[in-house]
Amino acid sequence: MNIDNVLQKLHIEELNQMQQAACRTILGTADDVVILSPTGSGKTLAYLLPTAHLVDETSENVQVLVVVPGRELALQSANVLKDMACGVRAMSCYGGRPTMDEHRTLRQVRPQIVFGTPGRLNDHLSKENILPYKVRMLVIDEFDKCLEMGFHDEMAKLIKRLPGLRRCILLSATDADEIPHFVHLDSVRRLNFLNADEQVPERVTVYEVRSDMKDKLAELSRLLRSFGDKSSIVFLNYRDSVERTAEYLRSEGFTVSLFHGGLDQARRESSLYQFSNGSANVLVSTDLASRGLDIPDIDNIVHYHLPQGEDGYVHRVGRTARWEAKGRTFFVLGPEERIPEFIKGTIETYTIPDSLPLPPSPRMATIYIGKGKKDKISRGDIVGFLCKKGGVESSDIGRIDVYDHYAYAAVRTNKVRGLLKKVSGEKIKGVKTIVEPVK
Repeated sequence: MNIDNVLQKLHIEELNQMQQAACRTILGTADDVVILSPTGSGKTLAYLLPTAHLVDETSENVQVLVVVPGRELALQSANVLKDMACGVRAMSCYGGRPTMDEHRTLRQVRPQIVFGTPGRLNDHLSKENILPYKVRMLVIDEFDKCLEMGFHDEMAKLIKRLPGLRRCILLSATDADEIPHFVHLDSVRRLNFLNADEQVPERVTVYEVRSDMKDKLAELSRLLRSFGDKSSIVFLNYRDSVERTAEYLRSEGFTVSLFHGGLDQARRESSLYQFSNGSANVLVSTDLASRGLDIPDIDNIVHYHLPQGEDGYVHRVGRTARWEAKGRTFFVLGPEERIPEFIKGTIETYTIPDSLPLPPSPRMATIYIGKGKKDKISRGDIVGFLCKKGGVESSDIGRIDVYDHYAYAAVRTNKVRGLLKKVSGEKIKGVKTIVEPVK
């Protein structure tokens, strides 16, 4: 694998300092490596470039396991490797779908790198769907989360099952108090790119917003209206609070996606998809959305509920100001609430204007297409279908994701109604399919 060629395909002129150091250390030594770097600094690419380079492409065995705390990060990391188009085969494994389906895919794809959650990876290792003695490298992304007490037993079991393991790569935006002994780190190289004096990037402006009422929903609505059509995530600490807040904002006229661990996989995927492609301006979520989501151009982070610790705050705010962009974060405070002591730096008061616009309509809308990869449908086929049969221009089409049995496409909101009328009953590659809006 030629790393320069991969960077050209990704339209990246130069790796940042952290990524260069990671590549140098992983490729130039046989040591275990711990990488600490801020959220949004490109850690996924930092480990994937050298790791993929070290893979034996002639082997049909899994050589690298990448452990992640949640399914979204597993999917996104696998997509990064796919975009690299470097010849290394990969797949993601996680709960919420049958293990047998993944086993069939493992046999078909013969991946060399597998991304997965601890429990699901243990399942495949115990059944030898993944041959444990062939795995040479273990990557633990968001290791501070993966090595928390809740994952201890699963992680200890997983590592014990890997007799051929030669090295570990650990990455996170926040350090752990200690790394458990069962990880068996040896000859460790630490690459620390965290600024001890900088809690969040200086590109992020921190504001407080005061509410006279204990129930702050009306003030939240006014705050979001003051943002216009900017992209915002509202964080809450409980699932039922997410549901209640999303319902209230919808009643106020906002187009909202909601996200928490109680949703089934399809609902979580569609919610994230609608938010990331511009079909919803607001994502209302628990802290599940504070890690593992690589959604660009998030302008505002709103803490409706206060973060439960400094690490939680850092990961929430890490959703904005990614790479070199700027961002804002807002604390919505009730009469008896105060900014936590662990929040450092200057906090400005945000004054909401008296005159506010109505909630804006999203620029894009999402449509569902009932055919996918298993039906030999590609992204190009969907673009052609929507343009030729639906009468839209390619510039009216945004992000398209094609899954095994279905696909999502983002289309300009003002074009959707006419498009749906024109494609009703039409065929894509000679096959009739369902095309409908995602609500």
